Amino acid sequence: MMEQAQVVSIDTNKTRNLFLGLLFDSIGMLSFTIPFFGEFSDVIWAPIAGFLMTWMYKGTIGKIGGVITFVEEILPFSDFIPTFTLTWIYNYLIKKQNAS
Repeated sequence: MMEQAQVVSIDTNKTRNLFLGLLFDSIGMLSFTIPFFGEFSDVIWAPIAGFLMTWMYKGTIGKIGGVITFVEEILPFSDFIPTFTLTWIYNYLIKKQNAS
C-alpha cells in the first residue's frame, strides 16, 4: 500500500514539475519580447529562477540546476535555453534510464 502511494506522489511531482518548468521557461523567454528592457528584467528573474529550480528538484540536481539556471538567465541573449525543461528531461527520462 505504501509503494502505491509513493508511485502516485512521484507521478504527481513529475507532472507538476513538467508544467511548472514549461511555465518558468516561458517566463524566462519573455525578455526577448521587449528589447533592452527584457535583458534588464533578467536581473530580477535570474535569482528567482535559480531558487525555483532548487525548490522543484531536491539534492544535487536542484543545486546544480539552480546555478546553471541563474547563470543562463543572467547572461544576455541566452534566454532561449529551456533550462527547466532540460532539467525535467534529465531527471525523469535520462536519469531513470541510467538507473535501470
